[in-house]
Amino acid sequence: MDGMNLAPMKRKLGAVARRLREARMFAKAMRSARHPIVAHIIPTRRCNLACAYCNEYDNFSPPVPAEEMLRRVDRLAALGTTIITISGGEPLLHPQLDGIISRIREHGIIPTLITNGYLLNPERIRRLNQTGLHQLQISIDNLVPDDVSKKSLKVLDQRLCWLAEHAEFEININAVVGSGIRNPEDALTIARRAAALGFGITTGVIHDGSGQVRPLSEHERLVLDQIARLRKPVFSFLRYNRFQDNLARGVPNEWQCHAGSRYLYICEEGLVHWCSQQRGYPAIPLERYSFADLEREYATVKSCTPFCTINCVHQTAILDQLRERPRETILQLLSPPGGRVQPAELPASVRVLVWLFLGSRNRRWFSNAALRLLKVKPTPEELRMANHRIQGPPPTGQD
Repeated sequence: MDGMNLAPMKRKLGAVARRLREARMFAKAMRSARHPIVAHIIPTRRCNLACAYCNEYDNFSPPVPAEEMLRRVDRLAALGTTIITISGGEPLLHPQLDGIISRIREHGIIPTLITNGYLLNPERIRRLNQTGLHQLQISIDNLVPDDVSKKSLKVLDQRLCWLAEHAEFEININAVVGSGIRNPEDALTIARRAAALGFGITTGVIHDGSGQVRPLSEHERLVLDQIARLRKPVFSFLRYNRFQDNLARGVPNEWQCHAGSRYLYICEEGLVHWCSQQRGYPAIPLERYSFADLEREYATVKSCTPFCTINCVHQTAILDQLRERPRETILQLLSPPGGRVQPAELPASVRVLVWLFLGSRNRRWFSNAALRLLKVKPTPEELRMANHRIQGPPPTGQD
């Protein structure tokens, strides 16, 4: 086996461990709403590109000191966070990025990375393998660079080949459509290239500075439909973007946003915001962010939700819908666009799981057994509340 490249084989074998980590995240989300599911951290605002539509970068900010980034990771772990996504700016510009990713894995949290891919090479990819990175995502906007975006397939294709050859982590390519993208069919070509390399595929719709989107043209909607057919039929919460079907037609989505609670965006200054496009509230330092803040923001109604395009926030909301309205949400997720699947039409495996965890007299036993099997531990807030029930409230200091 001398000279054989084992990375693609390791990536396939590692998929089992990745699905297990995702199952643990899902089980923890079903058990409790008292922890963040996804936190988004920014180690540097600086970027090596200047895409015309982007409002999340500059070309001068220094990287956040590694010690501070590690403290933020530790604080997110204390809040019970299950996924931490690193982006920027361009996160690969941070000189201690590998140590930050490794610290996330040390806490048993899923680390993911969003990059423009320009700084990737075989040696850098192998270093990322050593950190235990779970997933890497690259958004590609066009086939050739233009004055709107330099994130083109022409420039990045060699990097994609290096990823296919050397990466042991999961790779996802986000093909982008929307305002500013001159040739919508570029997204379909990009998605086909990603599929040929064995990568995951998602679609992104370019939004304005507040995370909102204009309705797509018929041509753009057709491209989205064609890309959807390239995806594997098995549902993945990391690839959920059914909400885009409505946005593409200019139809608002009816849902409850839990940003600031189940999804946290922590800027380079260490402040917690709803998301990248709603920076400024609640703007509380992460070191002081409490379970009371999580509970308040869980219930806060956000006026920007009907036309929101922020995929991560929608994904976390789906998990909460499953916990609160499981049967209804399962039918919604597995129904084709514009249709409605009936319970008897669900796949046999789904019907069995629904019976075990929702319909069986022993559903509580099955649920507890699954939690033990997946080694899902109580969240810090659950432990605090359990201790409070056993010992009573803390003393008031009075004699």
